[in-house]
Amino acid sequence: MDWKVRACSSPEEMRAAVTPIWHYFGRTGPSEAQIAPLARVLPYERVLAVWDGGRAVGGAGAFPFVLTVPGGRIPAAGVTVVGVLPSHRRRGVLRAMMRAQLDACRAQGEAVAYLWATEDTIYPRFGYGLASHAMEIDLARDRSAFSGRPAPFGQARLVSLAEAEPLVTPVWERVAAATPGMFARSSAWWQARALADPDWRRRGGGDLQCAVLDAGGRPVAYALYRLNWASERGVPSTTLEVVEALGDSPEATRGIWRFLLDIDLVARVRASLLPIDHPLLMLMAEPRRLRASFRDGLWVRLVDVGAALAARSYAAPGSVVVEVADALCADNQGRWRVGGDGVRRTSEPAEITCDVTALGSVYLGGVTWAQLGRSLRVAELAPGALARADALFRSERAPWCPEIF
Repeated sequence: MDWKVRACSSPEEMRAAVTPIWHYFGRTGPSEAQIAPLARVLPYERVLAVWDGGRAVGGAGAFPFVLTVPGGRIPAAGVTVVGVLPSHRRRGVLRAMMRAQLDACRAQGEAVAYLWATEDTIYPRFGYGLASHAMEIDLARDRSAFSGRPAPFGQARLVSLAEAEPLVTPVWERVAAATPGMFARSSAWWQARALADPDWRRRGGGDLQCAVLDAGGRPVAYALYRLNWASERGVPSTTLEVVEALGDSPEATRGIWRFLLDIDLVARVRASLLPIDHPLLMLMAEPRRLRASFRDGLWVRLVDVGAALAARSYAAPGSVVVEVADALCADNQGRWRVGGDGVRRTSEPAEITCDVTALGSVYLGGVTWAQLGRSLRVAELAPGALARADALFRSERAPWCPEIF
């Protein structure tokens, strides 16, 4: 069946369009308390839906983001709230929506789309490649000493969520501007998402707290966290859940984490969505005590290969010719010469062949061409081409996004 996909024309249609994904969260639909903050940051016309008999049976949204890529920033679609009712699964609804969304992103001038995947087998079918990994830690606080005796840095203070935005926004912006995978947050995003603390988001945990670290007369780091109180036979066994902790320098990052790890009456400190090159891995006197584990992170799709490749920088001289296959976006197919002197189509012999998912994986610098070669995900047709491509695509920082959107 050919499904008709159209953009929502009102907030009411948007609410109906996001209902399919809410079904999988065990809800009949988003409550007013849930849909109102979403509507502040997701324009209803950026939500696509498939209708059947007057009911939305599938929906897919895209936040209008400004994404940091190596060497710059680019308009990008933050794909979200994608779902199809179980009554309409395996009937082409999802494929129709994802196809329409790619066209809409291109029309918006967004050369890149990216997302967090609820299931990691879904999105490669639509050209998304795994582009980063996220680290989780679960640390006993009494084993949280740092290696050596680093000097104290800065002064931490607790602030209310109401006064936090002007203090934390500059820190986020400085970190985001230098970190592939992060996006620029608007004031509406801070108020509706990052600093919002409704009951339904706590999941039985404590209130959202904010600490700011000052140094040199200005905020240089902050942490958003929850204290989930517990005790066993009178002994505190509280877990500190780190929601977000950022510093704009190595010293600031170390300082805000030292503050978190020194909070009294806490037995364990847990955090997820950390970058895989997080300084804690080398700061800890006993790094294995972090009990670090890893999961898939961002998935990236190049909607317009030429524009996306031209928007980022390259870390070495020279170039490489890549032949790209893209079953959904025919305009992306062909050979591209990629290098610091520009990106252009070419008829020269290919040195590497890949599909668009592989290109999405390497785009932010978090996955190497050599990794994909060893996994038989790309083919090297000219000796040394993969090494040359890795030198070009190298990023100083691992891609990171501290927030699932």
